[in-house]
Amino acid sequence: MGAMRTGGQGSVYKGKRMGAIISAVKILPTPIHAEHENDKNFRDFKNEVEKLKKVNEVPNPNVVKIINSGLTESGSFPFIEMEYIEGPDLEELLKAPHPAVFTIRETIKLATHLSNALAHCHKAGVKHGDIKSNNVKFNTATGNYILLDFGLAVMSDEDRRSSLRHAGAVEFMAPEQHNGEMLFQSDIYSFGIVVYELLAGVVPFPLISKAEASRNQVMISHLEKSIPDVLELRQNRLPADWSDRKQLKEMEIPGWLLDVVNKCLQKLPEDRYTNGIALHDAICNQVEQQPKIPNIIPVNQNMDSLVLLQEENRALQASVSKYKLYFKQKALLFAGSLVLVSLLTLAVSSMIQAENTTSSKGESTNKVAKDSVKSVGGTKQEPKIKSTPINKKPTPTTTKDGLSNDVPEF
Repeated sequence: MGAMRTGGQGSVYKGKRMGAIISAVKILPTPIHAEHENDKNFRDFKNEVEKLKKVNEVPNPNVVKIINSGLTESGSFPFIEMEYIEGPDLEELLKAPHPAVFTIRETIKLATHLSNALAHCHKAGVKHGDIKSNNVKFNTATGNYILLDFGLAVMSDEDRRSSLRHAGAVEFMAPEQHNGEMLFQSDIYSFGIVVYELLAGVVPFPLISKAEASRNQVMISHLEKSIPDVLELRQNRLPADWSDRKQLKEMEIPGWLLDVVNKCLQKLPEDRYTNGIALHDAICNQVEQQPKIPNIIPVNQNMDSLVLLQEENRALQASVSKYKLYFKQKALLFAGSLVLVSLLTLAVSSMIQAENTTSSKGESTNKVAKDSVKSVGGTKQEPKIKSTPINKKPTPTTTKDGLSNDVPEF
């Protein structure tokens, strides 16, 4: 589906398998003319491919999956087919519009993921040999950093030596690699350069041009010169749109992280971590202890930085006191408002009750006054009493017989 990247160490193409599976195919530049055990190139390639298969026996979230390997039908070029990772590589993430440096938190995440990938490969006996910023991708689907491109790992010693001399990323190569030697500690050195680049925004010894003289100058620098101060380089490359507080915080690189980078970048292989396993263990132990044992290095080891931190501390304390006073005043104001509302409510209630009492007394007084006026103005009218007729007992009459007749007449 087209070339993704080409160079002296081979070309990477985007491919599509049967169905919807997309892959990345790395074709190495050194042909193998005889697929026979007597051919050293074929034998070396076969041995390294077996190691890559061993790497993928147990999946690792930080190592690209190897799908297939073999020789092309035309030209007999060795190829490695890997899964296609969607996302930018570290080199792209350090260019605009992204910040020129990584945050400390993201750098620690990268160091953990990449050391995990190295530990996984070194357990299988595979030396990557080409660890650099554009061979580490950020997988947008999972949020993991993935180690890519095992092209140099499957080259013979002679092919690898020739490839590194003419087309290798000399800015990331260990001193012994310039002599064609590749060790587990060589991957450790390249790891240190990658982490250094994320912190400083630039590799220790940048390649000015692709001219042979410039490449030689970089090689000599790795062999002889001291590594520049990462803090000074980082301070000069902090994004201008970061706030002063964030810039100050992002200069507080944990001391253990600087120690890890420093050990990785030792000139002699025996002074570095033995392999990726030891490196990953050292990083994980420090990350686990970090919340409990803070080991912070200030911006600069001088009095100006100390004074700056003290002034900021005083400013923060003043802000805290100001906010405490503000909220205390708010609380008092709120309490006073409640008391005032309660008093007003009580006063209004008392006034309404007093008004009702006065109104009742007035009505009684008016009624008495009216009655008095009627008595004074005329004869007092007696109340009419309805009389109830009383049935009188009839007077007895005398009959002719001289008897008393008390039967009432009807």
